[in-house]
Amino acid sequence: MSRDFAIRETGPYKREMKTSRMQVPVVFHVQESLMPNDSTLEQLEKVASNPECFHHIAAMADVHSKPGRKNATGTTVASEHFILPQLNDSDPACGMRLVKTNLNESNFSAEDIHTLFEALVPRIPTKAFFGTFLPFKTVVDIARGGIAPLISYLKAETRFEAEHSLDGGNFFDRELSRKELFDIMPPLFLFFAQFRSGILGAAGNHFLDLMKVTGIEDEKTAEKFGLKNGDYLFMIHCGSGILGQYTMYMYTAKKREHLLTAILMNIGRALWHTPYRKIVREIARKIRASGFGKKDSLIAFDGESEEGSLYMAARNACSNFAHANRAVITHNVSRTIKETLKRDPEFELLYDMPHILVSKERHFDKEVWVHRNGTSRAFGPTRMKDHPLFRETGEPCFIPISMSTQAYLAVGTDDNESSFFSCNHGAGKSKHKTDTSIPQSKSELDQKLASRGVRLYNGRSSKVIEQDAAHYKRGDDVIESVRENNIARPVARLQPVAVIMY
Repeated sequence: MSRDFAIRETGPYKREMKTSRMQVPVVFHVQESLMPNDSTLEQLEKVASNPECFHHIAAMADVHSKPGRKNATGTTVASEHFILPQLNDSDPACGMRLVKTNLNESNFSAEDIHTLFEALVPRIPTKAFFGTFLPFKTVVDIARGGIAPLISYLKAETRFEAEHSLDGGNFFDRELSRKELFDIMPPLFLFFAQFRSGILGAAGNHFLDLMKVTGIEDEKTAEKFGLKNGDYLFMIHCGSGILGQYTMYMYTAKKREHLLTAILMNIGRALWHTPYRKIVREIARKIRASGFGKKDSLIAFDGESEEGSLYMAARNACSNFAHANRAVITHNVSRTIKETLKRDPEFELLYDMPHILVSKERHFDKEVWVHRNGTSRAFGPTRMKDHPLFRETGEPCFIPISMSTQAYLAVGTDDNESSFFSCNHGAGKSKHKTDTSIPQSKSELDQKLASRGVRLYNGRSSKVIEQDAAHYKRGDDVIESVRENNIARPVARLQPVAVIMY
């Protein structure tokens, strides 16, 4: 390292950083090989220098910095009194879901898979102006009341769509009225959202994967989940789309990335008649004063203030739409299988879990605001005591590594207070290349994937080669840190077979 970050080893799989600038330490739940680069350490040092941070910052195996972000991905940060919107990426409830099917290696051939994914490419758009249309009333009802209105509108047949989602598929503890919803976000943003559901998105590594169970790590838990070797499942990774993007721009110090975005946002705000106009203006003033996030200090909303309540209400509404977006994609995949292969895949949601999340939780004998940025909540059985299944298993968490590397399904444990009961949402980019074969073109990437039994569909982005396994940390190292720190218990290994990604 080029400078001394005052890092000390507290165990084979745990390290702590505390420089003179920092108000709280950063606890890395990793072995030496997974420690991040200096730029990530500097970013974490700046975040930890803010007095609003509580106890410590938990950094997971996938910790790494991303351009234009205030906080590193793969972190969980708590604050006793404050909501700190800059700690999280600007896509509320971006997350993953794992969907079980009745498809397996004995009844689903390679030809079937190719036929299906050729049909899915136009049905599951990555970068598109229009996705699956939803009536304005349905969008409004989803935003204010959760997943139930979408299930009713689509006549969705995925089992446990609400039951196996975080908070039952609704981030509110009550149903908002239409007026309450229109008071917390411009109705024009909800109008745009009518045309934008069912889109994976072109951001980073959002994907739709067909995965095959290739190994069972915990037979008892796998049996409770109904999983066997050779089973096929779908993993879907995407977020809240245009609704979350536009809404969070109003509350987060981030410059508009496109001129059209800025124009449409300003139109939406100009037409917005809200009783909270003074609060919205005060938030905008804070954003400007921060230099759009350039200053080291964090914008803070007191969790009990009108600012904090307004932010969380808007965030929760967008989070409901993120869940619905993944549910629409699931529904469209099911319909495509029925139409293309003339069979019912009998979809069943194993779990839907965001990894961009702000929530009020109890940790270290305090009620605190927990900010998970690229980490999944991973409660053990005790904290899941109200769920009929997960109180026996622990909360499911997903750890994909890369588009050609096996992923893991795991479950949270009761011995994970050190990470605020969080689990890394993947492997994260590595500071060193982890493979000697590094594709330099799309054709080279396709050849490498084919050698591993994986096929990429869509893949139109010139940057898709950056999603190759060589750029990610080694899966064996990542899962070792998860296991040794009692973060989560691996249940099954899942090998990607077919991938849709931009």
